[in-house]
Amino acid sequence: MSMDFKFFAFFFISFSSFLLPAVSKPPSVDINWWCNQTPYPEPCKYFMSHNPRRFVPKHKSDFRKMAVQLALERAIRAGDNTKSLGHKCRNEREKAAWADCVKLYDNAIEQLNKTIDPNTKCTDFDAQTWLSTALTNLETCRTGFVELGVSDFVLPLMSNNVSKLICNTLALGSNKTTHETSGYYKDDGFPTWVSPGDRRLLQSSSVRPNLVVAQDGSGNYRTIKAALDAAAGRSGSGRFVIHVKRGVYRENLEIGSKLRNIMLVGDGMKYTIITGSRSVGGGSTTFNSATVAVTGEGFIARGITFRNTAGPQNHQAVALRSGSDLSVFYRCGFEGYQDTLYVHSQRQFYKECYVFGTVDFIFGNAAVVLQNCMIYARRPMDKQKNTITAQGRTDPNQNTGISIHNSRVMASADLVPVLGSFRSFLGRPWKEYSRTVFMQTYLDSLVDPAGWLEWDGNFALNTLYYGEYRNTGPGSSTSRRVRWRGYRVITSAAEAGRFTVANFIAGQSWLPATGVPFTAGL
Repeated sequence: MSMDFKFFAFFFISFSSFLLPAVSKPPSVDINWWCNQTPYPEPCKYFMSHNPRRFVPKHKSDFRKMAVQLALERAIRAGDNTKSLGHKCRNEREKAAWADCVKLYDNAIEQLNKTIDPNTKCTDFDAQTWLSTALTNLETCRTGFVELGVSDFVLPLMSNNVSKLICNTLALGSNKTTHETSGYYKDDGFPTWVSPGDRRLLQSSSVRPNLVVAQDGSGNYRTIKAALDAAAGRSGSGRFVIHVKRGVYRENLEIGSKLRNIMLVGDGMKYTIITGSRSVGGGSTTFNSATVAVTGEGFIARGITFRNTAGPQNHQAVALRSGSDLSVFYRCGFEGYQDTLYVHSQRQFYKECYVFGTVDFIFGNAAVVLQNCMIYARRPMDKQKNTITAQGRTDPNQNTGISIHNSRVMASADLVPVLGSFRSFLGRPWKEYSRTVFMQTYLDSLVDPAGWLEWDGNFALNTLYYGEYRNTGPGSSTSRRVRWRGYRVITSAAEAGRFTVANFIAGQSWLPATGVPFTAGL
């Protein structure tokens, strides 16, 4: 990270972008009174009292600005400390988890910085999204050490209060699920954050690309990686279209945060396939097992299949991981077994896609809507159960969750003959505030009558939010569903409406630009 960036991050205290209610403090209170309004008052009091620029804020909005600034300063220090620990890694597994953490801290700092950058037009929904992402990144860092069985040595050296400080900032923001959406949707059903130009790109049968990738040499490049490297050198950050001609591309791709507004257009999900085989069984973290990983904002894919061939025996093996804010996947395929589609963070939209997997195969902590998608459970390993979702919300103020709308949940061809031997569930609570809804979706007979599965005993059963709204099909009956406090059969259209494209991902503000058709409401 450059010194210029650090200077900006530490000393740029212009926070006019926050849209928070002006809550005045009572007379004669100090910074401790404000810290006592947060979930984690002690680190707040400690670090605020050691801040040479401290002052007692008059309004909640001022205090929140201070809280975000504090979280940013501590995240920068923690990130620097994390980078310095590389030489302490004792083996390849520790090094793999540590390497993820370096990336994740850098991205967390980027998210925190965006919320206080006066040049960013930041709504409160944006701020909650980016703060949610920063918190998710730190949780993902910790998870990598745990899943590779190496949490005893390097991880404790990274322990800090940054997650708690970010939780404080989330608690000070708006906790509304529904967002201002009037005028967001166009007639074709895409959110307004999809520009007219992007809409045309998504819906057009012929797109004029900036670059062409073809394995036979008929394009500009033979690999997608080479085309992305070329795109990184372009001037400006407008929409950049790469046409990936038919073929099976054996590549692991990382489309980083500096590569914004990239669009990959394939020749159809049957014909353009990107495939890899990294897995936790093979020594990767889940985070780094992705065949394609994207964090660059505004990413769009159309007509491509993302595949991971590690197989069920290698456990977590991701086909696609997205931490791209305002990303869209249209008529794409995602093929794997455990952990196929990692909807890691930020706001995402999937339309007319096919997803294949076994255990937790749509998982993560994004604010994501899958609409008009085909979701196929495959044959798992013996004695395994299929779980379609594993949503990872760790804080009740994160504006995240998985919404599956107007889709179909089916058994894939390899599961159909042995359907009686395996149980399949709509989801299980990966984290404490797991949030998932299935709305107006066809659930075939593979769905177990209980509907949902415990993760570990009573963990999260009272704090999760799982809902079903007007689903159809032989697996849709709710008469024998779980009786957890956090589960509900949604009967109110208003409650269901909170999880629509319009409200849950503020889709009308950004989807229209992509050109992908969408339904804003129920």
